[in-house]
Amino acid sequence: MKITQDMLIGDVLDQYPDLAAFFFEIGMHCLGCPHSRGESIAEACEVHGTDVDALLAKLNAAVA
Repeated sequence: MKITQDMLIGDVLDQYPDLAAFFFEIGMHCLGCPHSRGESIAEACEVHGTDVDALLAKLNAAVA
């Protein structure tokens, strides 16, 4: 499965819990909160001032 910017963080972590480390790395420490369950990767990157394409590259490389 290719991870895209429109996917919800919670859905991605349900399938790949080890990817949480990549979110922690860029300052997304609230992965257990209800808001993150319904937030897309793009939305989270915007809020945290992170390059969504760089994060997606890391996430997809990790699951490849």
